[in-house]
Amino acid sequence: MSADLLEKIENRRARIRRTVEELQEEIKRLGEELTTAEHALERLEITHQTLVELTTEDTPTPADPLPDGYRDVLALFVQDQDGGLRAKDACRALGAGTEPRHVEGMRAKLKRLVERGVLTEPEPGLFVLPRPTPPTPEINPH
Repeated sequence: MSADLLEKIENRRARIRRTVEELQEEIKRLGEELTTAEHALERLEITHQTLVELTTEDTPTPADPLPDGYRDVLALFVQDQDGGLRAKDACRALGAGTEPRHVEGMRAKLKRLVERGVLTEPEPGLFVLPRPTPPTPEINPH
């Protein structure tokens, strides 16, 4: 091999190495920007849900029909035989994301269903359909 060819190869390696380093730095910067944007979006989603809850808090809604999204959620509980669902489980079952913003949105829906009396929350974060209480037998004094 000639010295010229080796020098060309070395120059090309140096250029490509610089390109790789520059691309790695750009990827790192973009990753940081993506993380920042995701956090901002998550905070806005939670803020939005909180505002929706606060604006509907004083509005009596039990007689209102359930919106489509709530019907899908309620259908999960009708099918559930395992003793309840958590918000993340409901997200998975509906094919929604399991990122915190999705889980918090689902938790807000489930809490609204509890407020309406459609679901109960026997322990924090566990949601179930209310079970009908069996009638108590009347005691006949005769």
